[in-house]
Amino acid sequence: MYEAMATVIGTVVTHPTKRDLHTGEQVLTFRVASNSRRYDQASGEWVDNGTLFLTVSCWRRLVIGVDASIKRGDPVVVYGQLRSHEYRTKDGVERRDLEMRASAVGPDLTRCTARIVRASETASESGGVIRNTGAGSSAEDDARVGHGLGDTAATVPSASTRSAEPESVRA
Repeated sequence: MYEAMATVIGTVVTHPTKRDLHTGEQVLTFRVASNSRRYDQASGEWVDNGTLFLTVSCWRRLVIGVDASIKRGDPVVVYGQLRSHEYRTKDGVERRDLEMRASAVGPDLTRCTARIVRASETASESGGVIRNTGAGSSAEDDARVGHGLGDTAATVPSASTRSAEPESVRA
């Protein structure tokens, strides 16, 4: 099977919805609109040139970070595998929807600001005991959209999956 990887810059147009599957996994989905604009030489102005709508699905660790950080109206950059989903409506009309299985989702910093919360900062603020786990970060659990920065700001995790950053331990 081929993999069509792409990056889409857009705006979240639906509230992210988290579902529990019968396999025990969770999936979080939302819709993104990406507006194409072009410069019209004749008028000397920027004009809209169409909108791409796609459904973004997030799996595994990405569910936690996106659920805590992204909401409707947020400017985002999403990266992942594109797929075309074909289906028939109740009325018998054939439809096609473009979907992206996201590998990464983050705020579009050209249209908002973000404050990075590292695991070590979270631990020192809480006064907790620090240990080095070498696996993941609790910063994803603490990510919040607009926390103390206004409605157009996002707080996002910065740790990678193999972080050497200390992690807070609740005693």
